[in-house]
Amino acid sequence: MTTILVTGGTGTLGRLVSERLRAGGNEVRVLSRHAQPYAVDLRKGGPGLDVAMAGVDTIVHCATSQGGGDEEAARHLIAAARTAGVRHLVYISIVGVDQVPFGYYKSKLAVEKLVEEAGLGWTVLRATQFHDLVVRVLGAMSRLPVVLLPARVKDQPVEVAEVADRLAELALAAPAGRVADMGGPEIRTFDSLARAYLEAKGRRRLVLRVPLWGKAYKAFRSGGHLAPEHAVGKGTFEEFLGRGV
Repeated sequence: MTTILVTGGTGTLGRLVSERLRAGGNEVRVLSRHAQPYAVDLRKGGPGLDVAMAGVDTIVHCATSQGGGDEEAARHLIAAARTAGVRHLVYISIVGVDQVPFGYYKSKLAVEKLVEEAGLGWTVLRATQFHDLVVRVLGAMSRLPVVLLPARVKDQPVEVAEVADRLAELALAAPAGRVADMGGPEIRTFDSLARAYLEAKGRRRLVLRVPLWGKAYKAFRSGGHLAPEHAVGKGTFEEFLGRGV
């Protein structure tokens, strides 16, 4: 039986990864800031991290924060993994982190490099945005009578459960380095996603496409965050909305 530590194991992705690994008969330890018995803030590290890491074969690193601190958290995690003799570190990243000069993406790319240079067996999977995130963004945007969207930007949302399946598969395999990206089944204009969301929620809103500026917007507009050659996901955005989420 393999002992696997899942960081961010109570989050949208980490929870599903943990469930799948447990279903396969593995011992799974869930690490997050508030989940006992392995409640650890990775940004701070500390003895609790060493306790959580003792006897662990594989780490699936799902913990992340758009508020910052991912690099510091990764350094603490890697140091503890080295001490514990962890065999395999699996990291979930985002398609386009090396193409889009967006702050959060830069941080994810930096963590990729830390993982690659950690001296451990490693695997990195990049995925496109989850359906859940697109819905949260559109939900916030549609609170006003007019929904303002970045003009000429497309997206390729993927079902988080499918990404969890893939991560669980990778965690149980040998370290594979950078594996093929994982994208959703469709590349959609952002306004088409917005209209589908509004229809599913029964909301009437005026949708306007607004041109923005800056290097990050230019990279998003050119599709640096898309994976057209890796559209391996099956679940569509409409199917996700149909589940009433």
